[in-house]
Amino acid sequence: MNLILLAPVGSILALCFAGYLAFSIMKKSEGTDEMIKIASAIRKGANAYLKRQYTGVAIFFAVMVAILTALAIAGFLTPFVPFAFLTGGLFSGLSGFLGMKIATAANSRTANAARSSLNSGLRVAFNSGAVMGLVVVGLGLLDLSIWYFFLDWFYGTDPNKIQKITSAMLTFGMGASSMALFARVGGGIFTKAADVGADLVGKVEAGIPEDDPRNPAVIADNVGDNVGDVAGMGADLYESYVGSIVSTCALAVAAGLGVDGVTIPMVMAAVGVIASIIGTFFVRSGEKAEQKTLLRALRTGVYISSALIFVVAFFLVRSVFPDNLGIFWAIVSGLVAGNLIGFITEYFTSDTYKPTKRLAETSLTGPATIIIGGLSLGMLSTAVPVIIVGAAVLASFFLAGGAANFNLGLYGVGISAVGMLSTLGITLATDAYGPVADNAGGIAEMSKLPPEVRERTDALDSLGNTTAATGKGFAIGSAALTALALIAAYTDQVTIIDPDFVFNLNLINPPVLIGLFVGSMLPFLFAALTMEAVGRAAQKIVVEVRRQFKEITGLMEGKADPDYASCVDICTRSAQKEMILPALIGIIAPILVGILLGVNGVAGMLGGATVSGFILAIMMANSGGAWDNAKKYIEAGNVGGKGSDSHKAAVVGDTVGDPFKDTSGPSINILIKLLSMVSIVFASFIMSNTIMK
Repeated sequence: MNLILLAPVGSILALCFAGYLAFSIMKKSEGTDEMIKIASAIRKGANAYLKRQYTGVAIFFAVMVAILTALAIAGFLTPFVPFAFLTGGLFSGLSGFLGMKIATAANSRTANAARSSLNSGLRVAFNSGAVMGLVVVGLGLLDLSIWYFFLDWFYGTDPNKIQKITSAMLTFGMGASSMALFARVGGGIFTKAADVGADLVGKVEAGIPEDDPRNPAVIADNVGDNVGDVAGMGADLYESYVGSIVSTCALAVAAGLGVDGVTIPMVMAAVGVIASIIGTFFVRSGEKAEQKTLLRALRTGVYISSALIFVVAFFLVRSVFPDNLGIFWAIVSGLVAGNLIGFITEYFTSDTYKPTKRLAETSLTGPATIIIGGLSLGMLSTAVPVIIVGAAVLASFFLAGGAANFNLGLYGVGISAVGMLSTLGITLATDAYGPVADNAGGIAEMSKLPPEVRERTDALDSLGNTTAATGKGFAIGSAALTALALIAAYTDQVTIIDPDFVFNLNLINPPVLIGLFVGSMLPFLFAALTMEAVGRAAQKIVVEVRRQFKEITGLMEGKADPDYASCVDICTRSAQKEMILPALIGIIAPILVGILLGVNGVAGMLGGATVSGFILAIMMANSGGAWDNAKKYIEAGNVGGKGSDSHKAAVVGDTVGDPFKDTSGPSINILIKLLSMVSIVFASFIMSNTIMK
């Protein structure tokens, strides 16, 4: 109990340091009047979008709370579930909202800081990302701590107290998952509709530069970077973070580890907070605007945090489980896997390495070959992450003692996911930094700052593309481990509900086999719906931008201002409408499969969705990231340079890759976790109402 008190301490420390960083950013100058005006327009658009999104999501949450309350009254759920669902969604949404607020305040300040030096710009952008990372882990730990200590008091001397605590805590991940899916899908549709529309008409048809103020979609594009890549990513990783911890806590009880087993993941999260804060002080760069130099600066912070967690985790496990240091090595397996997946993603998506350089060269023969090359690169890039995750699962299972105790092995898999996510505070900082740098480049272009400033912001933006791709790889890898832990927690939850139930997960058992097929199909269906949504919204933007270019006299000559607000409004309305159907799949599918195929069928569905979703998400994210950086590589003066036919081909590839990497790919990892969460929450209802007894 003394050790577990570190969890709320860690959460308060994270939030306080995030507040300090935010305060230090806000003290910096926003720059010229023109910079302030542009940043204000971006901020206004982002706030308007989130206000409309949260209004729509509030209706969904009200309906779900009513359904969960009815199920609780009927005896299928504990009375805490509706409230846990609400707090999970509230904290998830709040983490994204706070991260977005500081990102939209930091963009112009980053551009202004870049006027003096590259390192100054890097520090402002990175610190804003650190606010996002620390807010996510701080609010996640705060939510967990409040529920743990409340339930510990509520159940008092109940002999099954720890089981009831972890069972109740497990269910609030559904609220976080639901909020994350809406934020990721809605934000992804918004940002990529604006980006695709702006590129197709502005860069390809009109031949004007990226972020040119004459382009009516340019403000919507900058707004989208914040609502998709900051607010969406924050809610996404909040859900992974919380999900890995609560599933591991539930597995600790099944493994017979009791309160001690629950203590390890909670305290590991607190240790990760401290290590991430220390790591932020080591992110520095010189004035060389080279990818390797900037990447080394960010990597230094992540590696130092990982090393600190490695050392402290050893002493933590030795003090709690002196006879089972294998749990420590399970944590290490996740920690190492997270860093390896990040590096492999970087290798396949950064223009520092051969794969993206070779992809850029395929543009010499036109758009078709660069699209073929990007697809094949994405498919090839799935091999190593699958091997890494497989090795981490195998190692963590047996190192934790899975050979002698199966449930202890499952606990090892869960604690491995916690180990991977323990560096989230600083890993997310390197990801959320990207949209701020991207916005800073846009502001520098639109406010006509000197060429050396744009050179510095371009260097930061190019690095941001790589770190964003790396962050997505990390998020997808952590989602795979978390989803595996949640599947194990689901089977354990079914056993708690009915101790006499015996799973039959034989592959030739028809419900399991059908469930596998259905689960494997769901990520593809989800990706198709989200890709179509981006396409439809982008078409509207294309039409609007063409109309303004044609009808606004003097716009192309720079003598008149475009109507930015109309494009922001189109993206906002489209995103709110288009996100509903994909999001409902994650809620409806587990319940429907459960009623038709029973709990064995649900287990098959979860396995199929996790495997196919993990691979599809990696392929889409890496293809999109490589297309984006291939375009940047060409714009830097390689393979023909900006304005050449190869550049035009690369822009088409990047346009195809936009919804791959920023809408469908990252959203799939939320889908596979939401499916598990809904299955856990509705397990009792399904067991009582399935037609497959």
